Amino acid sequence: MWRIYHYTLCPFSRKVRLALAEKGVSFELVEEFPWQGRDAFLEMNPAGQTPVAVWKDNECVLCDSTAIIEYFEETVRENPLLGSGPLERAEVRRVVAWFDQKFFAEVGVILLQERMYNRLVTRQPPNTHLLRQAHQAIETHLDYIEYLLDHRRWLGGATFSLADMTAAAHLSVVDYLGGIDWKTHDQAKQWYSAIKSRPSFRPFLGERMPGLVPPSYYEKLDF
Repeated sequence: MWRIYHYTLCPFSRKVRLALAEKGVSFELVEEFPWQGRDAFLEMNPAGQTPVAVWKDNECVLCDSTAIIEYFEETVRENPLLGSGPLERAEVRRVVAWFDQKFFAEVGVILLQERMYNRLVTRQPPNTHLLRQAHQAIETHLDYIEYLLDHRRWLGGATFSLADMTAAAHLSVVDYLGGIDWKTHDQAKQWYSAIKSRPSFRPFLGERMPGLVPPSYYEKLDF
């Protein structure tokens, strides 16, 4: 069985977990806090980042969420994640990159730093200026999600794909950290609610980061 080294609020780990669950790949989770710099973990991934996927006794070690998912997309034919046809696959990859790069830089990494890492590790107060910037950015990204949904059924096209999984993975972490006001984004909320209802997503709802409690609505499907 595959082992996935992760920590609960790592959006890239959640992205991999969603993808593997959708493809029917069995795996077990190993908790890893990358900021601890554990030597055995750095031997597997010198970049010191989660997720890392390991087969048996390190017979196969895969690093980086995109590389991990591409590996399983090539080796497991069931339930393709990128859609059909070169244009649709290119669009799915574009939306994936939007959330992995732009959303994470403008929103995700800020909330993880200020509301998780500073609280649990450095014991420093959050930077309110950065938090305001992140909250402004999340509104832009929710608007973009709704723009995409105005023109297609799912974020990457006509079918549920890795684009939706990636966006939901990142949003779920920000949502856990209380960073989203869903009141003015009904369309994005309905899309996210549909993904929360999927069996692949449901395990996230009961998981907790020690020392951090999510908003009361976090695990509710109808929120």
